[in-house]
Amino acid sequence: MPGKISGWTCGRDFVFLTNNLSVPALSVAILYRLRWRIELFFRWIKGHLRIKHYYGTSPNAVKPQIWIAVCVYLMAAIIHKELNLPGTLRRTLQLLSVHPLEKTTMHEPLTDPDSRDLEPLYSNNLLLCNL
Repeated sequence: MPGKISGWTCGRDFVFLTNNLSVPALSVAILYRLRWRIELFFRWIKGHLRIKHYYGTSPNAVKPQIWIAVCVYLMAAIIHKELNLPGTLRRTLQLLSVHPLEKTTMHEPLTDPDSRDLEPLYSNNLLLCNL
């Protein structure tokens, strides 16, 4: 059954497989489109929110974990923008995950390491070449 789905390119033929032959072809195509959006959302979650695994399989276990991860991501994005930090938001998230328990100001580990004086950090270390 031909039909038009808003937002899809017309003039191309798509083949969707289903074992439910009582559903119209347009409905099957719409369901596939909605499923693809969900797949893209979970791909974004894996790439940006750093959720390694879910602590449960029920909606009551998964939804709070996703919302907490989204909130942390948004807070980091706000910090990155408000402090005008160098680099990308991904770099800021990496630095925040590496330095969560250090007793430093929030701005210190996020600033460009080239602008900091790193000599005092390594002044007590022996150099291999000096032995």
